[in-house]
Amino acid sequence: MIIPTIRHVRAYTARGGGADYHDQGGEHWIDDHIATPMSKYPQYRQSRQSFGINVLGTLVVEVEASDGTKGFAVTTGGAPGAFIVEKHLARFVEGRRACDIELIWDQMYNATLYYGRKGVVVNTISCVDLALWDLLGKLRGEPVHQLLGGPVRDELLFYATGARPDLAQQMGFIGGKLPLRHGPAEGEEGMHKNIAKLAEMRARVGGDFWLMYDCWMSLDLNYATRLAQAAHNHGLKWIEEALPPDDYWGYAQLKRNVPAGMLVTTGEHEATRWGFRLLLEMGCCDIIQPDVGWCGGLTELIKISALADAHGALVVPHGSSVYSYHFVITRHNSPFAEFLMMAPQADKVVPMFSPLLLDEPVPVNGRMKASALDQPGFGVRLNPECALSRPYEH
Repeated sequence: MIIPTIRHVRAYTARGGGADYHDQGGEHWIDDHIATPMSKYPQYRQSRQSFGINVLGTLVVEVEASDGTKGFAVTTGGAPGAFIVEKHLARFVEGRRACDIELIWDQMYNATLYYGRKGVVVNTISCVDLALWDLLGKLRGEPVHQLLGGPVRDELLFYATGARPDLAQQMGFIGGKLPLRHGPAEGEEGMHKNIAKLAEMRARVGGDFWLMYDCWMSLDLNYATRLAQAAHNHGLKWIEEALPPDDYWGYAQLKRNVPAGMLVTTGEHEATRWGFRLLLEMGCCDIIQPDVGWCGGLTELIKISALADAHGALVVPHGSSVYSYHFVITRHNSPFAEFLMMAPQADKVVPMFSPLLLDEPVPVNGRMKASALDQPGFGVRLNPECALSRPYEH
């Protein structure tokens, strides 16, 4: 077939859920006293939104081919990401063939090295990249997972991230990951509360159900070590993102410090193969958790996964809905996936990027059949009832 060229790329922003899943209303578990690097300041301890975790909002990138076919993707990036797309990256996309994804990625990344490499710039590159994969799948009439070589299993297994692992167990998930509520600034009382919460959940779910703690970059090495040792008595499966993402030396030491059998995981806020190379070569973790919307997109995640495979590490991407499902189902070293419980009380399964996406599949009894991912591209549509803004044009 003749692959059309890309005629237009457009960048929009959206508020209220979507890919910036922290952009929620009140009374949501995801914003209720969770330990963060800002927890050392009492005024920013109760709510993550108080220090601006939701300030960016959602970025939507749409690419349109010369035959009128459109692909799109979403990530966290908002207006800064929209500016980067419209004013800088568009020149590397428009006029290219829709299959020139590797070339486009390389040009976007190298052209932004002097102000990028991580953060919102790589988020933005990721979003353009995912939109291109969506477009290519639609042009070929194939789901993205087929473009990646096809499924290696018949279904995906999920663990749930949220405030109620006990309810997640009842819904059929293989495990539950709790947000850590108290950091080092809350002293021994906070440590006792963290262990008490874990013990409470262990009593509710029994001995075999996975329980994990998501520490969201909030700890230091000493506190993380003590937490891991105390939590081992309650069967903690892994301790996640305990330290700031640039503290590779701390992670390497933490992996040596944790009790035998406990896993160290990280990578949600890492980017590109070069960042993950450090994590892997320095022996920082057992499982890497790249977010496909933040690490460089699907094009880069392929490279990151191959690097992890060579180091004997598992790849369990940070929850990013269909954008990670299509990848995980094609990789032997990605044996299960994360599902973020986006119901305000974590008491039911709702689409992860609701309300922005339509036709977004969700696990049923903690599983998702490969056939649920068989629509062209990533298989989702933008909800026309969600207001989009295009703050910049080119």
